[in-house]
Amino acid sequence: MKNVRIIPAKLKENKKLRVAAYCRVSTSGPEQLRSLEIQISAYTKMIKSHPNWIFAGVYYDIESGLRRSGRKSLDKLLKKAAKGKIDYIITKSISRVSRDTLEVLKMSRFLRERGINMHFENEKLDSIEADKEFEITLRGMLAQDESRNISENIKWGIERKFEKGDIFAKNKNFMGYTCVDGDIVIVPEQAEVVRKIFDLYLQGLTLGQIKDYLGAQGIRTVTGKEIWDTKTIQRMLTNEKYKVDTMLQKTFTEDFMTGKKSKNIGQRNQYYVKDSHPAIVSAELFDKVQEEMAKRSRLVSNEDGTAEISGSKYSGKYLLGNLLVCGDCGASYRRRTERGKVVWRCATRIERGKEACPHSPTLDEGWVRDTLGAAICHGAYNEVIVRNEVDRIRIFDTFILIFRTNGFQEKRSFQKE
Repeated sequence: MKNVRIIPAKLKENKKLRVAAYCRVSTSGPEQLRSLEIQISAYTKMIKSHPNWIFAGVYYDIESGLRRSGRKSLDKLLKKAAKGKIDYIITKSISRVSRDTLEVLKMSRFLRERGINMHFENEKLDSIEADKEFEITLRGMLAQDESRNISENIKWGIERKFEKGDIFAKNKNFMGYTCVDGDIVIVPEQAEVVRKIFDLYLQGLTLGQIKDYLGAQGIRTVTGKEIWDTKTIQRMLTNEKYKVDTMLQKTFTEDFMTGKKSKNIGQRNQYYVKDSHPAIVSAELFDKVQEEMAKRSRLVSNEDGTAEISGSKYSGKYLLGNLLVCGDCGASYRRRTERGKVVWRCATRIERGKEACPHSPTLDEGWVRDTLGAAICHGAYNEVIVRNEVDRIRIFDTFILIFRTNGFQEKRSFQKE
């Protein structure tokens, strides 16, 4: 006969719980910061006054509840819990933790697997209880839908403002202007820098040369950086705000959940407001710069390797000679054969040496054709397709930007030789 011995279950010791709290507000406005301060104080007092709890900290974020990115304190709290340093978490509501239903569900399961409970005060729900998962998910869906409605209402309000020509006066990191009592006003010292950039471009300097000039003069960017970016200079030279006008809705948010912004190339209405604020450069000067930019973009390669301005988009023997443009100096690229290998190189670098354009790479023609075949032709390189679908290709130190005729851009990286 079998001899069965019962081993009694071991009861958990009645030890104190390490308790933490989590708070979140969406913005850094005075009212929300005051609310955050009250929450932190209340949770600290609550945890420390409980006889069976050990205070494990109050974690807080000032971020949107839709996305985890930027919510460093929440990440820190979960990492600490995963290491077994927290037993219990208190928070005001599900929406304070996240307005993303899937995120709430993943977080609840993450904590439950480790025997850690998150208590949602407003809903009176505990994540440790598996049978409460459906209700937590449902409440999370309601919070997410509320965010969707808020997003749609904000979008509607912004569209109505755009229709009236209302400008959002608070320009962040915008060289030359600032906001005073709701009005856009000129910052004289910064405005001089803007005018200098426009003048230098019309004097014939490339974007790279203007960048070097600003650095040599010790002129900092609007954010205080010592080193300028040629893209920043290019955006300044094409920004209509400097000539007194404003184009509204240049970008738009594709998805309220991800917050991803896209360039508006016709997907949404745009609104052009004339005389919206004081000008830094004249309309005549601004237009001259745009003409000069268009002129430089029409630099093409002839059969003999020389470069000239062409009235038509395509000329010369090689299609790539009409598309490849140096991202640093703005010159066209020329075709060369070196050691039996066909390559493309910046015209400025060929004529004036590496010092004149030090960052322009040499591109292998085979790599260019293979890259365009994959990106544009969806297979083998086809010159007819490339001619019809590619506007230009700007070449930078370790990547190229393919500008398509439909307005889209595509980045392709490469290893510099």
